[in-house]
Amino acid sequence: MLARPKILSEADGDCVGIERIHGRSPVLLICEHASNALPAVFGDLGLPNEALSSHIAWDPGALAVARILSEALDATLVYQRFSRLIYDCNRPPSSPGAMPETSEIYAIAGNKDLSPEERLARTDALYVPFHDAIRGLIRDRRARGQDSIIVTMHSFTPVYHGRERAVELGILHDEDSRLADRMLRAAAAAPLYRTERNEPYGPEDGVTHTLILHGLSNGLRNVMIEVRNDLIADDIGQGVMADYLKGLLQQSLDA
Repeated sequence: MLARPKILSEADGDCVGIERIHGRSPVLLICEHASNALPAVFGDLGLPNEALSSHIAWDPGALAVARILSEALDATLVYQRFSRLIYDCNRPPSSPGAMPETSEIYAIAGNKDLSPEERLARTDALYVPFHDAIRGLIRDRRARGQDSIIVTMHSFTPVYHGRERAVELGILHDEDSRLADRMLRAAAAAPLYRTERNEPYGPEDGVTHTLILHGLSNGLRNVMIEVRNDLIADDIGQGVMADYLKGLLQQSLDA
Protein backbone atom coordinates (compact mmCIF):
# COMPACT_ATOMS: atom_id res chain seq x y z
CA MET A 1 0.00 0.00 0.00
CA LEU A 2 1.32 3.42 -0.95
CA ALA A 3 1.82 5.98 1.80
CA ARG A 4 -0.79 8.73 1.96
CA PRO A 5 0.56 12.21 1.25
CA LYS A 6 0.64 14.64 4.18
CA ILE A 7 -2.03 17.31 3.84
CA LEU A 8 -1.76 19.64 6.83
CA SER A 9 1.46 20.87 8.41
CA GLU A 10 1.84 22.18 11.93
CA ALA A 11 1.89 25.69 10.46
CA ASP A 12 -1.44 25.08 8.70
CA GLY A 13 -3.14 24.28 12.01
CA ASP A 14 -6.44 22.49 12.58
CA CYS A 15 -9.00 22.27 9.79
CA VAL A 16 -11.97 22.84 12.12
CA GLY A 17 -12.92 26.15 13.67
CA ILE A 18 -15.39 26.17 16.59
CA GLU A 19 -16.69 29.35 18.22
CA ARG A 20 -19.08 29.90 21.12
CA ILE A 21 -18.81 26.21 21.97
CA HIS A 22 -21.07 26.61 25.03
CA GLY A 23 -23.73 28.65 23.22
CA ARG A 24 -27.16 28.29 24.79
CA SER A 25 -29.18 28.43 21.57
CA PRO A 26 -30.40 25.15 20.10
CA VAL A 27 -29.16 26.43 16.72
CA LEU A 28 -25.91 24.80 15.61
CA LEU A 29 -24.46 26.95 12.82
CA ILE A 30 -22.28 25.20 10.23
CA CYS A 31 -20.22 26.89 7.51
CA GLU A 32 -18.58 24.34 5.22
CA HIS A 33 -17.24 26.88 2.69
CA ALA A 34 -15.99 29.52 5.11
CA SER A 35 -12.46 29.99 3.79
CA ASN A 36 -10.43 30.18 0.59
CA ALA A 37 -7.20 29.25 2.39
CA LEU A 38 -5.13 26.41 0.94
CA PRO A 39 -2.83 24.13 2.93
CA ALA A 40 0.76 25.08 2.08
CA VAL A 41 1.53 21.79 0.36
CA PHE A 42 -0.92 22.58 -2.46
CA GLY A 43 0.51 25.95 -3.50
CA ASP A 44 -2.10 27.66 -5.69
CA LEU A 45 -3.48 24.46 -7.32
CA GLY A 46 -2.47 25.98 -10.65
CA LEU A 47 -5.12 28.70 -10.37
CA PRO A 48 -4.78 32.48 -10.77
CA ASN A 49 -5.44 34.76 -7.81
CA GLU A 50 -8.75 35.91 -9.30
CA ALA A 51 -10.03 32.32 -9.15
CA LEU A 52 -8.74 31.71 -5.62
CA SER A 53 -10.54 34.83 -4.36
CA SER A 54 -13.77 34.02 -6.21
CA HIS A 55 -16.82 31.94 -5.31
CA ILE A 56 -15.27 28.75 -6.71
CA ALA A 57 -12.88 28.64 -3.72
CA TRP A 58 -15.29 29.62 -0.92
CA ASP A 59 -18.59 31.31 -0.06
CA PRO A 60 -17.71 35.01 0.31
CA GLY A 61 -19.45 36.63 3.25
CA ALA A 62 -20.94 33.41 4.62
CA LEU A 63 -18.65 33.13 7.64
CA ALA A 64 -19.06 36.82 8.48
CA VAL A 65 -22.86 36.48 8.52
CA ALA A 66 -22.61 33.24 10.49
CA ARG A 67 -20.43 34.93 13.11
CA ILE A 68 -22.89 37.78 13.57
CA LEU A 69 -25.72 35.27 13.91
CA SER A 70 -23.67 33.21 16.35
CA GLU A 71 -23.25 36.21 18.62
CA ALA A 72 -26.84 37.43 18.24
CA LEU A 73 -28.36 34.01 18.99
CA ASP A 74 -25.65 32.77 21.37
CA ALA A 75 -25.26 29.82 18.99
CA THR A 76 -22.29 27.49 18.51
CA LEU A 77 -20.57 27.89 15.13
CA VAL A 78 -18.51 25.22 13.34
CA TYR A 79 -16.61 26.05 10.16
CA GLN A 80 -14.04 24.54 7.80
CA ARG A 81 -10.78 26.51 7.75
CA PHE A 82 -9.67 25.42 4.27
CA SER A 83 -11.01 25.89 0.76
CA ARG A 84 -13.60 23.61 -0.75
CA LEU A 85 -11.23 23.27 -3.71
CA ILE A 86 -9.15 20.88 -1.57
CA TYR A 87 -12.21 19.10 -0.16
CA ASP A 88 -15.82 20.28 -0.26
CA CYS A 89 -17.17 19.24 3.14
CA ASN A 90 -20.75 19.44 1.85
CA ARG A 91 -20.05 16.46 -0.41
CA PRO A 92 -19.48 12.79 0.48
CA PRO A 93 -16.13 11.20 -0.48
CA SER A 94 -17.80 9.32 -3.33
CA SER A 95 -18.92 12.53 -5.04
CA PRO A 96 -16.86 13.93 -7.96
CA GLY A 97 -17.63 17.37 -6.51
CA ALA A 98 -15.78 16.60 -3.29
CA MET A 99 -12.44 17.30 -5.01
CA PRO A 100 -13.48 18.92 -8.31
CA GLU A 101 -11.30 18.92 -11.42
CA THR A 102 -13.25 21.88 -12.81
CA SER A 103 -15.36 24.64 -11.29
CA GLU A 104 -17.42 26.87 -13.55
CA ILE A 105 -14.91 28.20 -16.12
CA TYR A 106 -11.75 27.05 -14.33
CA ALA A 107 -9.79 23.82 -14.74
CA ILE A 108 -8.15 22.93 -11.42
CA ALA A 109 -4.78 21.47 -12.35
CA GLY A 110 -3.94 20.50 -8.77
CA ASN A 111 -7.03 18.27 -8.59
CA LYS A 112 -6.56 16.46 -11.89
CA ASP A 113 -6.13 12.68 -11.88
CA LEU A 114 -5.87 12.32 -8.11
CA SER A 115 -4.82 8.85 -7.01
CA PRO A 116 -6.95 6.85 -4.54
CA GLU A 117 -4.29 7.54 -1.90
CA GLU A 118 -4.42 11.29 -2.53
CA ARG A 119 -8.21 11.34 -2.33
CA LEU A 120 -8.18 9.32 0.88
CA ALA A 121 -5.56 11.60 2.42
CA ARG A 122 -7.72 14.67 1.76
CA THR A 123 -10.79 12.90 3.10
CA ASP A 124 -9.02 11.86 6.29
CA ALA A 125 -7.43 15.28 6.82
CA LEU A 126 -10.42 17.56 6.11
CA TYR A 127 -13.77 15.80 5.74
CA VAL A 128 -13.56 13.26 8.57
CA PRO A 129 -12.44 15.62 11.39
CA PHE A 130 -14.91 18.31 10.30
CA HIS A 131 -17.93 16.05 10.47
CA ASP A 132 -16.61 14.21 13.53
CA ALA A 133 -16.49 17.57 15.32
CA ILE A 134 -20.14 18.21 14.45
CA ARG A 135 -21.14 14.72 15.60
CA GLY A 136 -19.29 15.28 18.85
CA LEU A 137 -21.05 18.58 19.50
CA ILE A 138 -24.46 17.05 18.84
CA ARG A 139 -23.65 14.12 21.12
CA ASP A 140 -22.40 16.38 23.94
CA ARG A 141 -25.37 18.72 23.66
CA ARG A 142 -27.76 15.77 23.77
CA ALA A 143 -25.99 14.39 26.85
CA ARG A 144 -26.66 17.63 28.74
CA GLY A 145 -30.27 17.82 27.53
CA GLN A 146 -29.71 20.51 24.90
CA ASP A 147 -31.50 20.27 21.57
CA SER A 148 -29.67 20.84 18.28
CA ILE A 149 -31.12 22.51 15.19
CA ILE A 150 -28.83 22.33 12.16
CA VAL A 151 -28.46 25.58 10.18
CA THR A 152 -25.86 25.66 7.42
CA MET A 153 -24.77 29.01 5.99
CA HIS A 154 -23.73 29.54 2.36
CA SER A 155 -23.49 32.24 -0.29
CA PHE A 156 -23.78 32.10 -4.07
CA THR A 157 -22.59 34.18 -7.00
CA PRO A 158 -25.01 36.62 -8.70
CA VAL A 159 -23.88 35.43 -12.15
CA TYR A 160 -23.22 31.77 -12.94
CA HIS A 161 -22.09 30.59 -16.37
CA GLY A 162 -23.11 33.99 -17.72
CA ARG A 163 -26.65 33.87 -16.35
CA GLU A 164 -27.86 36.39 -13.79
CA ARG A 165 -29.69 35.09 -10.75
CA ALA A 166 -32.68 37.07 -9.54
CA VAL A 167 -33.12 35.13 -6.29
CA GLU A 168 -31.48 36.87 -3.33
CA LEU A 169 -32.09 34.43 -0.51
CA GLY A 170 -32.57 30.68 -0.78
CA ILE A 171 -34.11 28.51 1.94
CA LEU A 172 -33.09 24.93 1.18
CA HIS A 173 -34.13 21.58 2.58
CA ASP A 174 -34.12 17.89 1.78
CA GLU A 175 -36.92 15.53 2.91
CA ASP A 176 -37.42 17.35 6.22
CA SER A 177 -38.93 20.76 5.42
CA ARG A 178 -40.28 21.62 8.89
CA LEU A 179 -37.93 24.52 9.60
CA ALA A 180 -37.69 25.64 5.96
CA ASP A 181 -41.49 25.85 5.68
CA ARG A 182 -41.70 28.11 8.71
CA MET A 183 -38.84 30.32 7.55
CA LEU A 184 -40.43 30.72 4.12
CA ARG A 185 -43.73 31.74 5.71
CA ALA A 186 -41.91 34.25 7.92
CA ALA A 187 -40.03 35.63 4.88
CA ALA A 188 -43.30 36.00 2.93
CA ALA A 189 -44.69 38.07 5.79
CA ALA A 190 -41.64 40.37 5.79
CA PRO A 191 -40.30 40.28 2.20
CA LEU A 192 -37.07 42.23 2.47
CA TYR A 193 -35.32 39.96 -0.05
CA ARG A 194 -36.51 37.89 -2.98
CA THR A 195 -36.66 34.54 -1.21
CA GLU A 196 -37.27 31.16 -2.83
CA ARG A 197 -37.40 27.51 -1.82
CA ASN A 198 -34.48 25.28 -2.91
CA GLU A 199 -32.88 27.98 -5.07
CA PRO A 200 -30.43 28.51 -6.65
CA TYR A 201 -29.71 24.87 -5.82
CA GLY A 202 -31.72 21.98 -4.45
CA PRO A 203 -31.39 18.39 -3.25
CA GLU A 204 -31.07 17.18 -6.83
CA ASP A 205 -27.78 19.13 -7.03
CA GLY A 206 -26.28 17.21 -4.12
CA VAL A 207 -26.06 20.23 -1.82
CA THR A 208 -27.90 18.78 1.19
CA HIS A 209 -25.21 16.33 2.32
CA THR A 210 -24.58 18.03 5.68
CA LEU A 211 -28.32 18.31 6.33
CA ILE A 212 -28.76 14.59 5.67
CA LEU A 213 -25.67 13.57 7.64
CA HIS A 214 -26.43 15.51 10.81
CA GLY A 215 -30.06 16.60 10.56
CA LEU A 216 -32.12 13.88 8.94
CA SER A 217 -30.04 11.01 10.35
CA ASN A 218 -30.61 12.32 13.90
CA GLY A 219 -34.21 13.44 13.48
CA LEU A 220 -33.13 17.07 14.02
CA ARG A 221 -34.75 20.07 12.40
CA ASN A 222 -32.47 21.49 9.75
CA VAL A 223 -32.19 24.09 7.01
CA MET A 224 -29.61 25.37 4.54
CA ILE A 225 -29.42 29.12 3.91
CA GLU A 226 -28.04 30.50 0.62
CA VAL A 227 -27.42 34.27 0.36
CA ARG A 228 -26.48 36.03 -2.89
CA ASN A 229 -22.96 37.19 -2.15
CA ASP A 230 -23.26 40.73 -3.55
CA LEU A 231 -25.71 41.44 -0.71
CA ILE A 232 -23.13 40.54 1.96
CA ALA A 233 -20.00 42.01 0.40
CA ASP A 234 -19.42 44.52 3.22
CA ASP A 235 -20.07 44.99 6.95
CA ILE A 236 -23.36 46.80 6.43
CA GLY A 237 -24.81 44.16 4.13
CA GLN A 238 -23.63 41.37 6.41
CA GLY A 239 -25.22 43.03 9.44
CA VAL A 240 -28.55 43.65 7.70
CA MET A 241 -28.73 40.10 6.38
CA ALA A 242 -27.77 38.56 9.72
CA ASP A 243 -30.43 40.61 11.52
CA TYR A 244 -33.06 39.52 8.97
CA LEU A 245 -32.07 35.86 9.26
CA LYS A 246 -32.09 36.12 13.04
CA GLY A 247 -35.70 37.29 12.85
CA LEU A 248 -36.70 34.48 10.48
CA LEU A 249 -35.07 31.86 12.68
CA GLN A 250 -36.50 33.18 15.93
CA GLN A 251 -40.03 33.42 14.52
CA SER A 252 -39.75 29.93 13.05
CA LEU A 253 -38.41 28.35 16.24
CA ASP A 254 -40.98 30.13 18.41
CA ALA A 255 -43.74 28.84 16.13
